Amino acid sequence: MTDLAPPITAEAVGWTVELVSEPFTLGSEDVDVAVARLGEHAEQNGWDLVVGVTELPLRADDGRYLLAAIDARRRSAVLSLPALGGVRVQARARHAVRGLMDEMAEPATREDQRLPLPRISARGRLLMGMVLANRPWMLAAGLKSALVAALATGAVATIEPTVWSLAISLSGWRLAAAMVASIAILIAWIVIDGELWDRPEDDSPASRERSRLYNTSTILTLTVGIVICYLALYAVNLAWALFVLDTAVMSDALGRAVALPDLFVLTWFVASAATLGGALGTGLESDDSIRAATYSKREEERRARLAGERA
Repeated sequence: MTDLAPPITAEAVGWTVELVSEPFTLGSEDVDVAVARLGEHAEQNGWDLVVGVTELPLRADDGRYLLAAIDARRRSAVLSLPALGGVRVQARARHAVRGLMDEMAEPATREDQRLPLPRISARGRLLMGMVLANRPWMLAAGLKSALVAALATGAVATIEPTVWSLAISLSGWRLAAAMVASIAILIAWIVIDGELWDRPEDDSPASRERSRLYNTSTILTLTVGIVICYLALYAVNLAWALFVLDTAVMSDALGRAVALPDLFVLTWFVASAATLGGALGTGLESDDSIRAATYSKREEERRARLAGERA
């Protein structure tokens, strides 16, 4: 952002772009509050134009989700990153900021503007943007105790003859059901243990809709993150099984012929068991660690503030 050229109507001499990172939208998903705070920052710092880029969704008074909003009098604007969707976010954010600066630098601009998202695709775009902002692929790295518990569970279960017998005796649909159940249990445990379920601040439709949006993004973030963790556990446990297990020894122990494909079935069952072990490991994590692993920085701060208010 800092190397953007000056607006078309602005003088190039002395043009500078200052980048400031702070939670100016903390607790202010309301677009009027957000642009008002930006205007105050502009006055305090002597800025000619100010554009706020937030990882939180913005809604207008009529309930529609917004891509951006412009306060013409204060020459300030706010852009919602989740509203850009999940494709080429950096390039699209740069292009959007460029357009907002050009619009505010135009002398003829005297009216506030709200740029709503299309009604049909608004919720889907927001959810995709919010989930990607939460970086679900980083979930395992943030929950280290859960990861250690899952790996330990998988390592022990892989060399247990009782697990061999049970895994090989299960049908495909039972193995699939065990996989889905283990993922669902881990999601529910993280939500409950980390107090991630968002509650409406009041009974207004807008507040309930905001809570539904945040809760849906939480579930989707955890689902994507845990599925990635499950696949990683499967790969690690498969490598471990291929390294330490001998099909001849397994055949003698089980009293039946065991082939190489049976190791893939065993690993599938062990990955489900290891996922449940990871659920126990999350109990060793603090609520702050769970929020940090699940959410983007701004959303983490918002959740921490709400948790503090409840406490």
